[in-house]
Amino acid sequence: MTDSPTTDTLTLNHIDDEGRARMVDISAKPDSARTAVAKGRVLLGQEAFNLVRENRIRKGDVLSVAQIAGILGAKQTSRLIPLCHDVLLEGVDLDLELNEDALAIDVRAFVKTTGPTGVEMEALTAVSIAALTIYDMCKSVSKDIAITDTQLLAKTGGQSGDYRRSN
Repeated sequence: MTDSPTTDTLTLNHIDDEGRARMVDISAKPDSARTAVAKGRVLLGQEAFNLVRENRIRKGDVLSVAQIAGILGAKQTSRLIPLCHDVLLEGVDLDLELNEDALAIDVRAFVKTTGPTGVEMEALTAVSIAALTIYDMCKSVSKDIAITDTQLLAKTGGQSGDYRRSN
């Protein structure tokens, strides 16, 4: 497993010789099995949390709708983030868990593919879209909802090797 690259190994591969944005050419990169895991949290507050737990939000089943939205978000990543490649996803698992202690919904995405580029952005997008869907479905109950802690937890495959968040 590798940590973050050092400053002297960083290159701006999304910038061309004239300083303009470009999509990286991955045509010469070999295919490899790749995975990514990301997480996030949606802090709801007592009233919205209770309504979600009881499946009484007026817009419907928050957890089911957010799960589908997150999966669809992962599939649309290259259309949302300008320099991302279109990745053929082999699997997207999205778990949403009620966290009573935090009055929150914890969102976790696992994404996998075999190809020349990784799926970190797809996992992060899945979490983000699921979290935004939760916010949208619950906003009539509370405007104090907060989306927090969205982060990559781990990735496997590719030239940079495996990564696992240490904290």
